[in-house]
Amino acid sequence: MLLVSKPNIYISRKLPDYLVEPFYDYFNIKMWPKDDEPVPRDVLLEEVKEADGLLSMLSDAINEELFKQAPNLKVVANLAVGYDNINLEDAAKYDVAVANTPDVLTETTADLTFGLLMATGRRLIEAMDYIREDRWTDWSPFLLAGKDIHHQTIGIVGMGRIGRAVARRAKGFNMPILYHNRSRNEEAEEELGARYVDFDELLERSDYVVSLVPFSEETKGIFNEVAFQKMKESAIFINAGRGQTMDEEALYNALVNKEIAAAGLDVFQQEPIRKDHPLMTLDNVVCLPHIGSASVKTREDMIKLCFNNFKSYFDGKGLITEVK
Repeated sequence: MLLVSKPNIYISRKLPDYLVEPFYDYFNIKMWPKDDEPVPRDVLLEEVKEADGLLSMLSDAINEELFKQAPNLKVVANLAVGYDNINLEDAAKYDVAVANTPDVLTETTADLTFGLLMATGRRLIEAMDYIREDRWTDWSPFLLAGKDIHHQTIGIVGMGRIGRAVARRAKGFNMPILYHNRSRNEEAEEELGARYVDFDELLERSDYVVSLVPFSEETKGIFNEVAFQKMKESAIFINAGRGQTMDEEALYNALVNKEIAAAGLDVFQQEPIRKDHPLMTLDNVVCLPHIGSASVKTREDMIKLCFNNFKSYFDGKGLITEVK
């Protein structure tokens, strides 16, 4: 859709000026002025009344309530690969196109996922706290002894782009790779020697269970009491996908009751969590504040992709990374 006047773009979080300024020639841009807290709902609903495009965050609920307030809105660009904060049926009803930021964050998120796996398995955060608390008085053979990564079986639930990137890293550590997915990923099997198994077999055989599945009604709470009971007592659970795929109470109980050994989490059912969250009280849990794609370059590329989606759409060329 080619427009004569510059489209109005609203950005729901403060972004660096050096990334936004190149696009002032193409758009009238307005931003929420804070980068460390979400735009209040009432402010967002007011601002979208004049917006042709909305650059949104995962913390923004994009639904019929919003679309009703935005008669000019034509496109939403979500600063994430996930888009479970957007009701796609509502978007279609109001003829609003939706874009996300796939691919540009794949390798960075895989780096973080595998780093979280290593930090949890080798107890790195515990070890640093051990020194900070001035408890290191001598050496002993099993001081903070953790779990090997090399030659341990990794089970990846969700063999999409990020899953395959994690599997490539696992192959470098000589880890046998199991995976479960909605459908077979033959490319991953050929490239990495990954073996497709059903969900229960993956849980039972894996030393590291890594969740990278997106949130949906089908994946909601799949890591529950029954799932954790099927894992090895020595197993480590890693979730860098979506927090809503796990039952946090069941996970807490599994860790306390030593049904599994440890967990590394970058996502939670409700975010942000606070320091008194039950999982934060356990030494065998590593908790991160949803930083999977948080490298400077990747975040820059994600922001640029959002703007380029706007530019392509309003130039009449359609979205570059449309969610359908």
